[in-house]
Amino acid sequence: MKKIVPFTKDIKFNNIYEINSISLEHNLSIKEDGIISGNFIVSGTYKMTSNSINVDEFSYNLPFEISIDKKYDTRNVTTDINDFYYEVIDNNILSIDIEVLIDNLEEIKENENMNENSEKIIDIEDDRNLDIETPLEEKTKETVSSIFENLDDNENYVTYKVHIITENDTTESIIQKYEITNEKLEMYNDLSELKIGDKLIIPTNDQN
Repeated sequence: MKKIVPFTKDIKFNNIYEINSISLEHNLSIKEDGIISGNFIVSGTYKMTSNSINVDEFSYNLPFEISIDKKYDTRNVTTDINDFYYEVIDNNILSIDIEVLIDNLEEIKENENMNENSEKIIDIEDDRNLDIETPLEEKTKETVSSIFENLDDNENYVTYKVHIITENDTTESIIQKYEITNEKLEMYNDLSELKIGDKLIIPTNDQN
């Protein structure tokens, strides 16, 4: 069983005219008590004004934590990023939307549930009951099409960057920036018709 958990955070800037590059990493992991926790690392470069020659860098750690209902067996659960998108609002807010994919959820059969009176934390069957336990005030839920359906979930610790194509990007510049081969990039992406705003999946684990 697969479920998607939406996560939204508004990051405030003094002034932001344009995002030049942006990427996402994560270190989410599941604990023995069914808690999925970790951080999203959102980083990139931006221009403060339309006349700016130089670009400034930014990097933010966004904490994430959810609990899974005890009626589910979490021993084989994996987590990854399903989608990632952003929007610049009023030239001072970078609105981040991340979709977390929870896979391999298995409901425990009634005769295997040794503690029928255990406290219910979350019912994953209904996305509306998902409880994102973070200190963040912004908690909205949206879903869009998956771009991570073909990724290999066998690793216990998997990290991918998501690069959003900007005006000055080329395949060569992206390969150089992330120190990745063209062959590896093609394994995760269709490079035939890249457009501004397209998302590229950049594997950053030991497979590189």
